[in-house]
Amino acid sequence: MLYDQAIFHPAGDRSLVMEFGDGIEPVINARIRLMAKAIETSEEIEIDEIIPTYRSIQIFYSPLTIDVAELIEKLRAIEEALPEDAGSDYRIVSIPTVYGGDFGPDLEHVAEHNGLTPEEVIRIHTGTDYLLYMLGFTPGFSYLGGMSETIATPRLLKPRVKIPAGSVGIAGSQTGVYPIDSPGGWQLIGRTPLKMYDPLAETPVLLKAGDYVRFVAIDQAEYEAIEQQVAQGTYQVSIEQGGELNHGDD
Repeated sequence: MLYDQAIFHPAGDRSLVMEFGDGIEPVINARIRLMAKAIETSEEIEIDEIIPTYRSIQIFYSPLTIDVAELIEKLRAIEEALPEDAGSDYRIVSIPTVYGGDFGPDLEHVAEHNGLTPEEVIRIHTGTDYLLYMLGFTPGFSYLGGMSETIATPRLLKPRVKIPAGSVGIAGSQTGVYPIDSPGGWQLIGRTPLKMYDPLAETPVLLKAGDYVRFVAIDQAEYEAIEQQVAQGTYQVSIEQGGELNHGDD
């Protein structure tokens, strides 16, 4: 539920948590997205960093520059001036993904767990545009909401020691993409050749909170061709500003 007014919680001597609701909901995320943008563009407030999450924003500030009571007062004024909704202020980022086989070793299990065929799992997974609520765990790891419950599958009982970068996974009713090689316990159903995190790039993290992710099924030949283009720096990621969202039919 979205609160009528945000609630403030102290988080140490130089940060403050601004909580907007008590669940994981698009309406709460839209409010967070609006507030984050308003803070970043405001000339009335000086902060060090903000971190948007599922239902709150953590705000880092210098107590030598601004008193916490004054900070809260200014944040409240910004909140009260926010528009009612975020409108079409979002991006739809297409993520080409090859499903199954060595790229998605758990696809068969996800299908069996839900009484579906692998082809049905792919159709359902690619049939929804997923809201990126927050980034975390590793640099650029995407926590995506809105996945159909018809393909929800529990995490692995024993996490893998190493998951390849670009792996697309399912954990419960969430889906996401591993940006770097790392341990993990999500069910792996596919992999993208895109670099979700590149520390040498001008913008190291491909996705940002508030984006929508659209998975696009490709075959292995397409994967290898895109992988080569990514390595050469010639691949253009498909990013649509605003546009009609696909909320799935399952």
